[in-house]
Amino acid sequence: MNNTAKNALYSLILIVIVGLVYLYRESQALVPMEFYGEAMGSVYTIKYLDAQARKLKPEVDKFLEEFNTCLSTYDPKSEISRFNQGMSHTFGCPHFYQVLEASRKIYEQSGGAFDPTVGPLVNAWGFGFKQEVQPDSLVIDSLLQLVGFDKISFDQKQVRKSQPGIVIDFNSIAPGYAVDLVAEMFEAKGIQNYMIEISGEVRCKGVNKDGKPWGIAIVNPVQQDDFQAIIPLSNRALVTSGNYRKFYVKDGVKYSHTIDPKTGYPVQHSLLSATVLAPDATTADAMATVLMVLGLEEGKKFLEKHPELDALLIYSDAKGGTKTYITPELAKLLEN
Repeated sequence: MNNTAKNALYSLILIVIVGLVYLYRESQALVPMEFYGEAMGSVYTIKYLDAQARKLKPEVDKFLEEFNTCLSTYDPKSEISRFNQGMSHTFGCPHFYQVLEASRKIYEQSGGAFDPTVGPLVNAWGFGFKQEVQPDSLVIDSLLQLVGFDKISFDQKQVRKSQPGIVIDFNSIAPGYAVDLVAEMFEAKGIQNYMIEISGEVRCKGVNKDGKPWGIAIVNPVQQDDFQAIIPLSNRALVTSGNYRKFYVKDGVKYSHTIDPKTGYPVQHSLLSATVLAPDATTADAMATVLMVLGLEEGKKFLEKHPELDALLIYSDAKGGTKTYITPELAKLLEN
């Protein structure tokens, strides 16, 4: 075979190989999928790319229903509600212990700024199940006796409280934990590109249908029909906590729903919202609450000690305008 014939044969073989590769890639094309639903007293949005175009909503809904039977304070028959009504509880599901353990870790890291036992104070100020507002100092002092995660003891089998009246509310960590579990579900199925959002808690991996990182919008706390930023998110979680929606004003004083577990009073500082990026949604969820309790200056110091976290803090200035503080790595990401 002369060189011309060889070259022609090689070219033909190359064309066939390229064609086969193209057909294989086409057969493995990732199909954009998305669905929505209700969960944990709020809503969820899930988007993902799947070569098999699997419809996973029934499986996710079933999981979230089972999750509620464990950790929903709105369900009087849930495990956490039964514990709140008694003195101890033997775990029936694995989630209760796991969220307790995660809460203990962040409670200690934050010096008590994150505390799932703060519920009685939240209710007393009119942000929970009860609509009582502006409790006097005697009420606050009495309720503080029921607050403190160190008043809870637990092992892998059972959780106990040191005195009656102590209750746990995981609203500032359970949604993030649920997001992480759904993410694990997707990854077990081989799905490597997804955006999972439950009640505002988000975790993303890979890219969206356009081959780009998932874009997560951060609401401007003053002009809530506008965005403060669009954060490109991939292989991380993001949660925003703020005082710009849940608050009331009485006698010229603004009372926010963020209660300082140490003082028993709503926080009074300039921080309007805290967006936290973390390796997982459980951490991001709880840490957003930590920063809202600590406020701007203490929050900055906390972030310096935790380089695994990135944050966007929006705060009001002395003139009534807004300013932002952005951790260095997140600032680079936004610039790019």
